[in-house]
Amino acid sequence: MSEDSVSEGPRSLADTADRPGDPPRHKDREPSKRGPDAEAGAAEPEKKDAATRDTEPPRADAEEHDGPVSEKDALRSLVEGSGPDDAERSEALRAGAIADEIARRLSADASGTRIGTLALFNADVSFGGGFHTDGSRTGAARSAGVSVLAMDATDIADHTELFVAPEGYGEALDALLEMRVLVLTAAPGSGREAVAVNLLGEALAMDGGGGGCHRLLRPAAVLEAGWEPPVKNSGYLAALDDGPGIDATFTSAFLGGHTHGTAQWAAIVAALRASGCFLALTGGHDLNVLAAGPGLDQVARHPLVPVDPLAIVERRVLGHGGTPDAYADLHGLLERTGAAAALREQPAARNAARLASVILADGDVAAEVARLRDPSEQVRSWFNRYRAPDAVAFALAAAVLEECGYLTVADAAVKLRAALVEPEVAPPDLRFGDRLGHEQQWIRLDVPEAGGFAAPRVRFRSALLGQAILTYAWNLLDGRREAVLGWLRGLLNHRDLEVRARAAVAAGVLARTDPQYAVHRFLTIWAGSTSWPLRQAAATALGVAGSRAETAEAVWELLHEWAGGDASAYRRRLAGTAANTVGGLLGRAAPDRAVAVLRSALDREDDWGTLPSVAWGGVHLIHRGQTAAVLEAYLEWSEPQDLSPMVVKSLSAFVFAVSQPYEKPVIDTADDRGHARVPGVPVLLSELPWHHDRLVELWARALARRPVQDSALEALRTWIDDYADKSPDSLDAIAALLRSVARRPGRHGERLTWWLEKWAHHRDKPSAGAARLLRTLDRAR
Repeated sequence: MSEDSVSEGPRSLADTADRPGDPPRHKDREPSKRGPDAEAGAAEPEKKDAATRDTEPPRADAEEHDGPVSEKDALRSLVEGSGPDDAERSEALRAGAIADEIARRLSADASGTRIGTLALFNADVSFGGGFHTDGSRTGAARSAGVSVLAMDATDIADHTELFVAPEGYGEALDALLEMRVLVLTAAPGSGREAVAVNLLGEALAMDGGGGGCHRLLRPAAVLEAGWEPPVKNSGYLAALDDGPGIDATFTSAFLGGHTHGTAQWAAIVAALRASGCFLALTGGHDLNVLAAGPGLDQVARHPLVPVDPLAIVERRVLGHGGTPDAYADLHGLLERTGAAAALREQPAARNAARLASVILADGDVAAEVARLRDPSEQVRSWFNRYRAPDAVAFALAAAVLEECGYLTVADAAVKLRAALVEPEVAPPDLRFGDRLGHEQQWIRLDVPEAGGFAAPRVRFRSALLGQAILTYAWNLLDGRREAVLGWLRGLLNHRDLEVRARAAVAAGVLARTDPQYAVHRFLTIWAGSTSWPLRQAAATALGVAGSRAETAEAVWELLHEWAGGDASAYRRRLAGTAANTVGGLLGRAAPDRAVAVLRSALDREDDWGTLPSVAWGGVHLIHRGQTAAVLEAYLEWSEPQDLSPMVVKSLSAFVFAVSQPYEKPVIDTADDRGHARVPGVPVLLSELPWHHDRLVELWARALARRPVQDSALEALRTWIDDYADKSPDSLDAIAALLRSVARRPGRHGERLTWWLEKWAHHRDKPSAGAARLLRTLDRAR
């Protein structure tokens, strides 16, 4: 039967369109202005506690009932929203859009490197401060109980011959000459030992000493009563690493107050002065804090300013000379091999020194750069050194919430730390920012430009470090996995949409390390939850997990499984999550597979409950440049042109798509055609000239019969009155569309003329656009 067949006798099911001149079957109402933008502006509902969200009884809306959802309820939900959780759904969808953009950039910023999960399981490594990480020179002395070890000529030459003095070096030398004891603090690998050796050497030369430099293998010995330097006219170096390296004896000496502390250090200084000796104590943040305590006017303190790693490479490769051409050649090599970028990511002096040694030995610079930039190696080494909950919590918080403000990351780190330690009576005195330059050298705080007003942003120096940190912690910190998952789950209820989005992306990073484990451990629970934020997070996580070739097939199989199923509310929620997932980056990469999942989710006998999720999935694919694939699917699914459920569902999803205005993404991007879409205007309107024939057919089918006809007419009037003025040449494109529809066999032309005339002469709100289109149709006859 023709879609436009009309007779004067009893009407068939296929003939439900209003005839020109007939009173419409619905009241004349103005087009609805509802949509994602309006919903997003609604008042944010009070957030519920994470623990109660999963245990509260199901909501009363029809979608949450077991058994089929009726056609009437589904269509009303699609047009009017989903009731009390409408704002929550809208927020979740916006969080999902942010998350997709974050995930896209995450993949784009990979810089050709990959995180090898197996590499994270390699044998432990250990390293110390300064330029030298090998402790073999001191191991034998320690085992023999020797407390002082003389530095040989080779060791001293390594530190002094091609030394690059840091900023403030002269002030540090003056302080050492005056006070005899200098506390020199900097991060591990900063070259603090080299600076100390040079300071001691110059101080001895200026003081007339010639006993050389010695390492104090047991630094606490200087605090013993009656201590005297074993070798006169010498310099002494004591390395005090953070944590256990600063033992209780040293802590007591620094914190002993004006009486005990001052007297103890006065005795040490007197012994050094009497023997013509100097003492340099090197360490990190903990030593710096202790040395700033009260009553320490006997000790000089100097925080070390990091040296430009490029200057270290230049000095070690070219020496104190070097022609302009030699410098140009070196810089060219560093740029070609990526070494310059690697040093910006890891600016520690030890890395510059190692790279210079490879260049001098005519070694494989590219291989050394790859090793230096390997996030797996950096992360494994860091976790071997730092195990305290404070450091681990901030590293994980930064990995999940990179690009967020410092306070947001710090608050999240405090919550994670609380899950990793025993309950505390009082709030802990945590100062993450003070330790960033020592414990978290891979992190930088980017402050706004001069005159700007914004919070400092937490960023890693290397693009893949955050992913590598999450992968390591998830796979190797077995005792903390449950706490990390619970903390991540809590972030999904955060009031900040960006925090929720980044937490969902992080869940995807965890999922792709072992998809099967993730599906059974948390993804299926989230996907079938009554909470929209959780379902959106599951969709985002699956999109991230399926972005790798090795995990994509397993994810697609899971989505097809979820898309099918019975009419229970739980299975319907799984199908909805599957539809939401393919509307993201996963569907953009494989649009044909995406629409196949949408069809499986939509074609569920008499159950209409998945229609809203499938309709949104189609909108998201269209907004991601897959308009042709979606329109072809709607044409195929509605081909019978009858009142079967699949036809009505498909055309309803189409009308929903033409009604949804485009929202500008986090980072404005153009589609594959290089056309920047117009924010606030439906994509199918701005792209109408490109998909003219497909849209003519779908509009004709949607306008031909109820129940889709009512919403289609409302969408058409909204195009004419609300959107046409916002998009250049849109009214002309609509005119071409309506001319093509009117020329189709049947009564399409009469129907359009009747409605355009009605809108043009509306008593309260006459439509100038409808009047112009009516004249266009009249001329085309």
